Amino acid sequence: MEGGLHRGLGFAAHELTVRFGGITALDGVSIAVAPGEVLGVIGPNGAGKTTLFNVICGFVQASSGTMEWRGRRLGKVRTHRLAALGIARTLQGVGLFSGLTVLENVMAGAQRFRRAGAFSAMLGLPRSDRDERALRARALATLRELDCAEVAGRLPATLPYPVQKRVALARALVCEPELLLLDEPAGGLGAEDVLELGRRIAALRGSMAVMLVEHRVDLVMSACDRVAVLDFGRVIAEGEPQAVAREPRVLEAYLGKDAAGGQSEAAALGGAQPPDGAQPPAGAQPPAREESTS
Repeated sequence: MEGGLHRGLGFAAHELTVRFGGITALDGVSIAVAPGEVLGVIGPNGAGKTTLFNVICGFVQASSGTMEWRGRRLGKVRTHRLAALGIARTLQGVGLFSGLTVLENVMAGAQRFRRAGAFSAMLGLPRSDRDERALRARALATLRELDCAEVAGRLPATLPYPVQKRVALARALVCEPELLLLDEPAGGLGAEDVLELGRRIAALRGSMAVMLVEHRVDLVMSACDRVAVLDFGRVIAEGEPQAVAREPRVLEAYLGKDAAGGQSEAAALGGAQPPDGAQPPAGAQPPAREESTS
């Protein structure tokens, strides 16, 4: 692996293998991201991208392999402890709580900063009130950074889908993660929203490690420092975006051997991205994905 697996004190996975019955979703995957680096993870549907995220977050247990975080072995991950570990993740959709306002949704992501216990909250003690005000202020500040403060009091379903996506990103960022996992954040967005998303992701460079799983190859190539390509659960290429774009194995994975042989890397990868669709109406959700192990 380029640069070795121990990239500073960031995240590293070593020979991860995941099997679901007779299906091997990850096959000896080794991948690493350094502090402050933006790493793109791309590949065709079913390549194992989301499964990789699910292993990191503790939703799926690897059959074999190890993980390291901040220079230490990362054992069995408990999902409710992710924020305390400094890890945050967005989902392929938005995953917002429909019965909570935008502000309350983002406050839910800031719980790692809560100091008062449940007993103080039940009794309405001053310490609990101070805690609540501090979390509210933190959430509002994050919403302002993402240009969502004006919708803080609204319910998610009343908002256009791109705004819901920004709120979901705010909920992940409010806990000030050291590792941010973005799972297809451009899904359902139009061209202008994708460009803005790319700028926001690039702006995170240097402040946290980011792993971006995305089908929009143009977004990955513009926002990421390095790119890793998965195909059939294996890493088939890794390196700087432009170098990866010239890899014959990458073009073959996306287009097939015969089609890839007759195209330049720019044209091939440009054709691999899905066309820009119309922006979903307010409250709409994008179509369900066919595969959950992408």
